[in-house]
Amino acid sequence: MAYGFENIGKVPELQKRILFTLAMLLVYRIGIHIPTPGINSAIMAEWFEQQKGTLLSMFDMFSGGGLRTLSIFALGIMPYISASIIVQLLGMVHPTFEQLQKEGAAGKHKLTQYTRYLTVFLCIIQSYFMAYGVEQMTGPAGEPVVVHAGWAFRFVAVITMTTGTCFLMWLGEQITERGIGNGISLIIFAGIVARLPIAIYNSVRLTTSGELPILLLLIVAAMMLAIIAGIVFMETAQRRIPIQYPKQIRGRRVYGGQSTHLPLKINISGVIPPIFASSIIVFPATIAQFFPGVGFMKAVSTAMNPGGVLYNLIYIVGIVFFTYFYTAVVFNPVDVSENLKKHGGYVPGIRPGKATSEYLDKVLSRLTFIGAIYLSVICVLPMFLIGWANVPFYFGGTSLLIVIGVSLDTMSQIESHLISRQYDGLLKTGRIKSRR
Repeated sequence: MAYGFENIGKVPELQKRILFTLAMLLVYRIGIHIPTPGINSAIMAEWFEQQKGTLLSMFDMFSGGGLRTLSIFALGIMPYISASIIVQLLGMVHPTFEQLQKEGAAGKHKLTQYTRYLTVFLCIIQSYFMAYGVEQMTGPAGEPVVVHAGWAFRFVAVITMTTGTCFLMWLGEQITERGIGNGISLIIFAGIVARLPIAIYNSVRLTTSGELPILLLLIVAAMMLAIIAGIVFMETAQRRIPIQYPKQIRGRRVYGGQSTHLPLKINISGVIPPIFASSIIVFPATIAQFFPGVGFMKAVSTAMNPGGVLYNLIYIVGIVFFTYFYTAVVFNPVDVSENLKKHGGYVPGIRPGKATSEYLDKVLSRLTFIGAIYLSVICVLPMFLIGWANVPFYFGGTSLLIVIGVSLDTMSQIESHLISRQYDGLLKTGRIKSRR
């Protein structure tokens, strides 16, 4: 691995992309520590400590810790993800959006604009309710979290947090275009990884104080290693569909006739389903968290606490739905079969055309079902760990899945840059299997 990383310095363009990505992530982490004007960050942090184990902890994880002090990035990138989901769903049910999806670069540009407008709209709604809810909060001694409550604070908070999310949206797009890896995923990744030292410190502190037995800590650590191994195995596992190309004789030369394969990952959707499902759950439930005095809101907040039956049920249903949904978006069996037929390729034993598309769809449905079950099992594990071992919320399957999935994807892109310039990849032997 070290040998492979030495080759990065030999590719100036790749080196610039990596440095640009790190610089943008540094800007993001600096912004996390800038509070929204009018907020007493210390009292806000004290109030947040009392909300451990609630849905706010998960929202804080996706916002990179910005919610804890209500920073300018308190909303994180979740409104943009929610807007992306809505636009993609409209592409499946609304003729106008469906047509835009088929218009190539021009249609994609228009859909991106709609996503941005919808992101701003969602940010305004969510930031207003958050600002109004924060005005009702008080510290342990009754001191208010907001120094001067009123419409002036709400207006400033809405503008600040909406602008912060728009900046993160732009930051993610810049990383994707000029950096390395998927910008939106890397922003979430950076927020999770930044909390790793605190999570380790809290675990050690609980162990030394006797609240968390060392044997239990070792068991949890072993479970984490097993989960990591399982995630790496499932994220790199493939079903290879054999493809045969017939021989063609042109003059005295013979072309084609080679055998290859079509790699279908078991989890084609990657880390997208848990992120999408979380964003759907977080949006209404977070607003409810800030209004504990309202009877209906209190019932919603209590029912949606992580580990509850309702929360787990909605979370699993969301993961399964978005696994199938996103797989259908990124892989179209009809288009693949038509491309194979156009170039003379075929699956041995399967007729080209419609029969091939039906075969691919059947195989893909089975793989997607396995992937959905795998993601659901991995993502509900933190709930059981919290209840059984009382470990920090960080040590959960969702965070591990995102960290490992984004790491594999970024390493694959780095390896692609190296190999395209005739350098060895990150490994001396073989390649990262998740790269297609």
